[in-house]
Amino acid sequence: MQPMSSCRLRLGLIMVILSVTHFLQPCRGFSGYRSGMSRVAGRYPNNGFAESSHTHKVFPNNQPTSRSSHFHRNFLERPLSLTTHRNTQNTARPTFLSMSTDSQAEVEVIPGRPTWQQTMLRIADPAKSIPFYTDVLGMTLIDKFDFPDMEFTLYFVTTLPEGEEYDLTPGTKEAHDYLWTMEGTALELTHNHGTEKADFKGYHPGNAEKDGFGHIAVSCDDVYASCKELENAGITFKKKPDEGRMKGLAFAYDPDSYWVEVVRRGTPGKIPNKFNLSQTMLRVKDPKKSIEFYQKLGMKLLSERHFSDFSLYFMASNVEAPPNTGDEGRAVVKDLFGPVLELTHNHGTENDADFKHFNGNEPDRQGFGHTGFLVDDVYKACDAIREMGYGMKKEPDGGKMKGLAFAYDPDGYAVEIIKRGGIEFGDKKVDS
Repeated sequence: MQPMSSCRLRLGLIMVILSVTHFLQPCRGFSGYRSGMSRVAGRYPNNGFAESSHTHKVFPNNQPTSRSSHFHRNFLERPLSLTTHRNTQNTARPTFLSMSTDSQAEVEVIPGRPTWQQTMLRIADPAKSIPFYTDVLGMTLIDKFDFPDMEFTLYFVTTLPEGEEYDLTPGTKEAHDYLWTMEGTALELTHNHGTEKADFKGYHPGNAEKDGFGHIAVSCDDVYASCKELENAGITFKKKPDEGRMKGLAFAYDPDSYWVEVVRRGTPGKIPNKFNLSQTMLRVKDPKKSIEFYQKLGMKLLSERHFSDFSLYFMASNVEAPPNTGDEGRAVVKDLFGPVLELTHNHGTENDADFKHFNGNEPDRQGFGHTGFLVDDVYKACDAIREMGYGMKKEPDGGKMKGLAFAYDPDGYAVEIIKRGGIEFGDKKVDS
């Protein structure tokens, strides 16, 4: 018979082993449960996300998910608690490309203090689109360029601080001067004359198979109240705040069926405007290449969020980089007055040599056109951009319009390079 002290010692050791085993097992199982739920959520399209009959159809119910639409389906359908940044960081099985370790490393910015100044969308009917962005979303029409000989007109709208008076007349030299020296970002709405007629089939809003452009976004203090106001104004939705599993954000349709995400600000009351323009979202194949490209165009990586099968990177101009791209960076993004460029990476595309996003300028997919940056000297800026090796769509002296250029980013999106202060565009101006 063993002494009592020996039995107690063995019993104690057994209890310790059982306790440790019990503690470790739920940790592995909990992590696996989260990853598994993230994967499963992507298998069931339109789970709790079926469209109302009065909205424009983009994805029929039960259509298989595609890589281009995968972000919207998984992000909107999965519970947020299962997809936080912390959950997905698994050193044993990496699933994303984290930029946090070197995201704020010094990158040589191209000459001329580049700043993000525009996102271009083609519109069918300015009589519908301009009131939507100005009367409904509270933006200001700050300028327009009319080219009757080439049969198109450009309209520039942006969010101005609440209470700021804008007394310039769009189309005048004074309005042009304002536009080409602004530090903020505008939407350039391009109207090709004749598209307002009933026989025009419409522009491609993005979010189909392999589409690169995803959406623009506005921020507000209260998504539910704001969306109710939008609904009362006759605006239709891809997703209302209470639809799907992701509560508290929405996607409205603009008159051309572009998606306009409605998101909540981080600090209610900090920005007095009802809405402020807050995002342009583009899908990217390889975030390391894309982030470096836009850093060289003067943008800072503010925040990154990683999920089981996709990652989001948020960049902006004229903003100081936060101490980190996690919680602090996310807080900065949510309270910005100006917009961020949201780069969405679906994991695995960087390893597929044949994969390529549509850039919005293909003949059958025209909608989104380009982003644009102001620089002090277009020629010097293009010399530096050319060295990146992604090619030029239009050289500064190419075509009829001299002194502006279009470069390609790593995904083939067009990036307009415009002289700060503007050039003579040859448009039909309005008298002051």
